[in-house]
Amino acid sequence: MKILDWYILKRYLFTFLMMLLLFIPIGITVNLAEKIGKILEREVPFAAVAQYYLDFTIYFANLLFPIFLFLSVIWFTSKLANNTEIVAFLSSGVSFWRFLRPYMIGATIVAAFALLLGLYLAPKASKGFNQFKYEYLKNNANVVQTSNIFRQVNDTDYIYVSNFNPATKVGSNFSLEHVVGNELKYKITANNIRYVEEDSVYRLSTYTKRKFQDNREVLETTRRKDTVFPFDVKDLTPEEYIAETLQYDELIDFIEKEKQRGSSNIGRYEVVKYKKWSLPVSVFILTIIAVAVSSKKRRGGMGVNLAFGISIAMIYVFFDKIFGVMAEQSSFNPIVAVWFPNIVFGILAIYLLYNAKR
Repeated sequence: MKILDWYILKRYLFTFLMMLLLFIPIGITVNLAEKIGKILEREVPFAAVAQYYLDFTIYFANLLFPIFLFLSVIWFTSKLANNTEIVAFLSSGVSFWRFLRPYMIGATIVAAFALLLGLYLAPKASKGFNQFKYEYLKNNANVVQTSNIFRQVNDTDYIYVSNFNPATKVGSNFSLEHVVGNELKYKITANNIRYVEEDSVYRLSTYTKRKFQDNREVLETTRRKDTVFPFDVKDLTPEEYIAETLQYDELIDFIEKEKQRGSSNIGRYEVVKYKKWSLPVSVFILTIIAVAVSSKKRRGGMGVNLAFGISIAMIYVFFDKIFGVMAEQSSFNPIVAVWFPNIVFGILAIYLLYNAKR
């Protein structure tokens, strides 16, 4: 590798690392200032707080590192341009494509790190981050009720609850259908269902069981009935963030099981799956855009490049969030939603690179 490659690659990686080290403590400080009251009020152990902010660091870095990378590349490339170093490189006979090579090497290193982070490290951090938040920082009054839950819990049993409160573990309009083949064997309904944790049973009010056998219906009713079911209380309280806490192989298996159960959150889970691969690709796209934007010496100096870069970064985040929410909340194809920002900005990268090369 030539001196030029080492020079740019070191600045690429060093500036990116410094950007992370600069903004992560700011994020921790802002988060701690917001949460310190509840942490002190509930006397959260110091070890739990320390682990939370370690998980927060990984979670925060995984969430925002493409933006940090984009801004860091604009920053040091603009400095090269302002110091007329890029002009010197190109005047010595180095082509623009050759000048771009160390950036692509750096992007490959960062993309590999992003892939490792997304597939294995970030899920573990996300689990600890969310568990701490729900255990210590959430009030029971703020727990949102889940609604219209329909799930296949095994090969024969289907459950439905119109709404379920995770705090009180109480749901309404519960039904369970036991189906063998295409034949309904029995159906259980109740006005309310409550999980009694100390006895590990479900308490049903206005219980009705309709059993179908020998071409006749057997009806059983009672005011209250305590029983057990072949599902866990977590099946009534699907956590929206659960996909973020699973490593890639576990996530694939989880999505397949949720499809069989008829989960309404499949779009949300698949968005998480596809982002694990789209994020490393975005590293190359954003690097090319950053180099193309900041490799020219401008009259306004570095400030113009940074302003333009921040604008592009905000538009990228906007596209990413909008299409992600569309996939999560509707029937919009998750793979299209995740990859559309990369396609649009990939086209922009090619256009900007062509003009920068000229």
